[in-house]
Amino acid sequence: MGNAQSPATNQRFITASRAFSKEGLEEKRSLFASLASQSQSDGKFISQSVFQEYYGIHGALMDRLFQLVTQERNDGRLTFEDFIITKATYEKGTPDEIEEFIYRLCDVNGDGALGRDDLQSVLESMERTIFTDEVKETDSATQNGRMAVFLNSATFSNSKENMSLKDFKSWCSHVPSVRKFLGSLLMTPDSGRPGFQVPKLDYPSNVDSHILILKKEFAWHVGGLLTPQEAENWRLLYHSSIHGLSFNTFIGNISNGDGPTVLVIRDKEGYVYGGYASQPWEKHSDFYGDMKSFLFQLHPQASIFKPSGANSNIQWFGVGFSSESIPNGVGFGGKPNHFGLYLSANFDRGHTFSCTTFNSPSLSKSNYIIPDVIECWGIQLETGAQNENNRPGAAKGTVLERFKEDRNMLKLIGLASSTD
Repeated sequence: MGNAQSPATNQRFITASRAFSKEGLEEKRSLFASLASQSQSDGKFISQSVFQEYYGIHGALMDRLFQLVTQERNDGRLTFEDFIITKATYEKGTPDEIEEFIYRLCDVNGDGALGRDDLQSVLESMERTIFTDEVKETDSATQNGRMAVFLNSATFSNSKENMSLKDFKSWCSHVPSVRKFLGSLLMTPDSGRPGFQVPKLDYPSNVDSHILILKKEFAWHVGGLLTPQEAENWRLLYHSSIHGLSFNTFIGNISNGDGPTVLVIRDKEGYVYGGYASQPWEKHSDFYGDMKSFLFQLHPQASIFKPSGANSNIQWFGVGFSSESIPNGVGFGGKPNHFGLYLSANFDRGHTFSCTTFNSPSLSKSNYIIPDVIECWGIQLETGAQNENNRPGAAKGTVLERFKEDRNMLKLIGLASSTD
């Protein structure tokens, strides 16, 4: 099956075939036969148009991907041998081989150097692929701004403004959704393909979406470190423009859920950032939490900062304490009064310092911040059809569940027994 290949290609094909089980190889042969039939090539090759239609990638990234899978012959014909050789490298290779392939993939003009223009073209292709409906509804200026935050977080250390492989790996570690997307282009195009999932943002119908600071592309970015279930549905629990800049209201609203939350802040400088809290917010006189939490930046650049393991100072939630050494408010990382991110209990000020907990820099233009808008989203982990008790704002259905909510509220305001 396929065109006549050189001896070297045949040997590469034989070696690549060993990366798959007999059943896996037959599945790929069946897929190739189906796509080759649609290409009207007598079963010999897959055309680029059929390849694009099946995998659903758009723009310059699609052109470059097809160029690489056809071994850069530029004949417009993807043979079965090409397909297996590429899949073996891209999906079954060593980590270094996979990173090298993705690095070459992002060099969309194929000149051997990954420059800013290449990366911008890659991001534009990603936007057209992931946010298809939004792209159709917005003008080009909005589109360019939507993905610019990811470009802004890239480092071009080469004197010719090119990105080294080391730069590229570092960038991918801070934008995991981008890396997931680039690593799954040849996977079966279904809803579970990594890097393609955008969390569904659930908020009251009378709320104007324009006041939300967690845009879809930001949610996609934050969701890059989460499981598919955690990145499925997020519900708005608190928004300062709706509920007021009130710590007490914040406490009351977030006590309605026991799951993870996404805290997002836009400060008076226009910077947008926040933290993902894997544990419920509960009153503590010290740090708590686990290594699933992280800090993030959203604007003017997008980056995620995972726990470094240097310490366990993850979440902070001080309520009703009178000692200056136990500050009241919400925090992540660092140490008391010198957090990676902190909002005072008055919600009128805060700070963000570089911290070893997340290996994160100051998230804003300056260390001391004045919040403009504060949002908190609850991660909805329920599965199956939504019922009346799952509606936003609805009370839990059982007495036990309602009692649990009451106990959580008492914990937050410091009235629950410490022995519970």
